[in-house]
Amino acid sequence: MHTPVQTKSGALAVAAAPAKRLLPAGATSIVLAAGAIGLALVPLVGTPFYLQLFGKIMIMAIFAISLDLLVGYTGLVSLGHSAYFGLAGYVVALASPKYEAASLLLTLPLAMLAAGAAALVIGFLVLRTSGVYFIMVTLAFAQMLYYLFHDTSLGGGSDGIYLYVKPVLSVGGTELLNLDKPMQFYYFIFALMLAVYFGLRMILRSPFGHALVGIKANEHRMRSLGFQVFWYKLGAFVLAGMLAGMAGYLAACQFGYVSPEILSWHNSGNVLVMLLLGGMGNLYGAIVGAVSFVLVQELFSSEALFGAIAKHWQLAMGIFIVLIVLCLPNGLSGLLNRPAKQAPNEADDD
Repeated sequence: MHTPVQTKSGALAVAAAPAKRLLPAGATSIVLAAGAIGLALVPLVGTPFYLQLFGKIMIMAIFAISLDLLVGYTGLVSLGHSAYFGLAGYVVALASPKYEAASLLLTLPLAMLAAGAAALVIGFLVLRTSGVYFIMVTLAFAQMLYYLFHDTSLGGGSDGIYLYVKPVLSVGGTELLNLDKPMQFYYFIFALMLAVYFGLRMILRSPFGHALVGIKANEHRMRSLGFQVFWYKLGAFVLAGMLAGMAGYLAACQFGYVSPEILSWHNSGNVLVMLLLGGMGNLYGAIVGAVSFVLVQELFSSEALFGAIAKHWQLAMGIFIVLIVLCLPNGLSGLLNRPAKQAPNEADDD
């Protein structure tokens, strides 16, 4: 159980009693490093299909990590996170010339800033609510954006809009990165995923991150200690929205197409399911959840393996999710850091 403690410097430290582990302390880092090496080697040994598949997984991992900042660390369960994902996708599609490559240095920050601005406005309003009201209001705002793009000619209406040429990074007339080249695009996604993961780890180890954990544990106590809870939550909400926008930008570039469906509540539900599968509150659980969700979906929908019943893959997927939630409350990542059972004489008195 985490206990917030106010230090002399005013920062928040989180103390936790150590627990025995089934695996050595460094096992999690070894597994994560092995997974990162495996992802880095995919372009060298995989076909274009697997290049696109694992590229999609890493994009969804960034999306899930952004939501984990809200759900796992701040205690804000949002069902409208797809709003920022989809909005950024539309920004890059609308800002790009039809038959020319847009500038990566221009469109990526623009998409993330647009998503962050939307998160700032929405967060300023929805963070005045809590519990189920917060969940439903975030859903309502996402649906408003969905119908904005679905029912108007902005962004092609219900038909969506195509991104015919992917952005490039050029400096002084020299092309450094072209997202139309699959291998370059894959490693760009890989680099951004690592940057998001390690960047958020640093942020969460800072006083700001400790404050977010304290807010999730006991918001009223944090207020009594003098913390401006609303602004801390708003900061986390905007940062999560910008990172979701980064994922939406990459998704639009990968598939070359955006439609109102990426703004729908289904997309928000999918990324929340990824967190349930992988585990919340440790960042790498979001990556594990994205990997498992996408791969299991591909497995159950494979007609080569399941024939005609593959069209009912949603039923098998639902059963799989229920079993994981019932058997592994901490998600699949909980297998890496699950505490070992203590002998009766070793258990704490409390």
